[in-house]
Amino acid sequence: MRSPAFDAKEFVGSLPRRPGVYRMYNADHEILYIGKAKNLRDRVGTYFAASNVNPKVQALVGQIAKIEVTVANSETEALLLEYNLIKAHKPRFNVVLRDDKSFPYIQVQDAHDFPRLAFYRGPRSAPGRYFGPFPGAGAVKETLRQLQKLFRIRNCRDSFFANRSRPCLQHQIGRCSAPCVALITKEAYAQDIDSAVKVLEGRDSEVTAILEARMEEAAGKLEFERAAVIRDQLATMKRVLAEQIVTSEGERDVDVFAIVGEPGEYCVSVMLVRGGRNLGTSSYFPRAALAEPEEALSSFVMQYYSTQEPPPEVLVGLRLDDVEALAQALTERISRNVHVRCPVRGLGVRYVELTRENATQALRMRLAQKKGMDEMFAALTAELDLPEAPTRVECFDISHTGGEGTVASCVVFGPEGPLKKEYRRFNITGVTPGDDYGALRQALERRYARIKDGEIPAPDLLLIDGGLGQIGQVHEELEKLGFADMTLVGVAKGPDRKAGQERLFVYGVAEPHIPEAHSPASRLIQRIRDEAHRFAITGHRRKRAKRYNESVLESVPGLGPAKRRQLLKHFGGLQGVLRAGIADFEKVAGIGAALARSLYDHLHPGA
Repeated sequence: MRSPAFDAKEFVGSLPRRPGVYRMYNADHEILYIGKAKNLRDRVGTYFAASNVNPKVQALVGQIAKIEVTVANSETEALLLEYNLIKAHKPRFNVVLRDDKSFPYIQVQDAHDFPRLAFYRGPRSAPGRYFGPFPGAGAVKETLRQLQKLFRIRNCRDSFFANRSRPCLQHQIGRCSAPCVALITKEAYAQDIDSAVKVLEGRDSEVTAILEARMEEAAGKLEFERAAVIRDQLATMKRVLAEQIVTSEGERDVDVFAIVGEPGEYCVSVMLVRGGRNLGTSSYFPRAALAEPEEALSSFVMQYYSTQEPPPEVLVGLRLDDVEALAQALTERISRNVHVRCPVRGLGVRYVELTRENATQALRMRLAQKKGMDEMFAALTAELDLPEAPTRVECFDISHTGGEGTVASCVVFGPEGPLKKEYRRFNITGVTPGDDYGALRQALERRYARIKDGEIPAPDLLLIDGGLGQIGQVHEELEKLGFADMTLVGVAKGPDRKAGQERLFVYGVAEPHIPEAHSPASRLIQRIRDEAHRFAITGHRRKRAKRYNESVLESVPGLGPAKRRQLLKHFGGLQGVLRAGIADFEKVAGIGAALARSLYDHLHPGA
């Protein structure tokens, strides 16, 4: 129950009828919820009204020990303050946008004589032009693929480009005009880049007209092969443009937001329209246990634009009370007018309907997936005779090749599926090659020391890829760290090492559990174990590849780590280094004539 020291009626009566922000604390002085209000007294009073029987509100109110308020001069100022406080404290009852990854762009590195189109994610401070944002990496890659088919723009890195002596595979399959070996002039390549940029800017009709004029010019000069190439470009371009879902008149840049669901189970979809062309949608599932849809959407939009620059027009699928304050806050942030509105007619309504349909579908799929995970967790609970369903499961696996490059993985699953941001890899050192027990002990010691310090929560269930031997060693380590009571299970492969034959060794239980093949419990165990294996072997392969790239150069006298990195960067990798001659090595900063000769002799003995 709420602390008796907090008198809600007296507190609400003392609040001013002005805009501001309120912060609700529990008895441990933890911030539970941060909200904004046009009228602080009326808004805060709704939480304690007798008519408010929402169970989630009651769960919050039951924990309130103190409320602090900050009066603001305007609703816009309150909105910005609320956003800053939520971003800093991330209260568990607030809307929190959990996927804070920046959006991808297409970058044109126009300082180069033969610019390339590249996938780019990060701050747009590097030289070049940027087009986007795109809703996801897939949309960028598909756009790049289409542009390379259309205009044969190179996609290789500058270091690779500078060291080519013959056309690469991209040229052979018709995706590159091979400027690296002068199979196209600088002027002709510049025309292709210009056309690609116009497409990215949404000026498709201009590009079509230019290509048609070039085709007629080539045909008039009896250059029929060139005319045929341009004809094919035109046909491909028209086919690509025909695949667009929605195309508007003019060059309109719009972001569209729609929300569906109910408190605690919201889905927000965002559709990006650039140059009048729909670039696709992304769906998010913000944590919003208390907020009504309008409040959740408004808070989401503010967080969404914390790292992104809004377009001139933002459409929302609900009528927001604070829409003017939201528009003013976004305008002040970028010093350019941003209009936020809920459309009632025209193409804007079609945009909103399409975005809402995507949100509905995404939420339906998420709920179906969650139902499947709930079923599998319940089955695992029954299979292992646990007192209650686990809310956090960790699984460890070890990967190496003949004892070299040992990597341990730890993956984490919850009721909603894999928690990939909490995955960890451990590079194992100081252990006898091939000693999987020693590798496991080291990984557990490093992981559970952090858990013991309270940096990360402890799991309810710990899975180990292995049998009795592994869990015996693991339990000894857990006992040293103070986690002897943790439920520990070894997952061993069956006699044929096929999926569905797993045996579960629970520490302290004499006989192994053998789940029914392909049962929900068996599927969950397989999924977690396979994910741990995938994550471990991926890390091991990266480590092995890095070691291979460096090992050939490590034994060259006088070639230290800095010069090895410089060589690999200059030639685009080990293969470029192996192809280089003495004169090429001398062009690398820090590599003199004597070292260049020594390096060449070392890489080409007997040459």
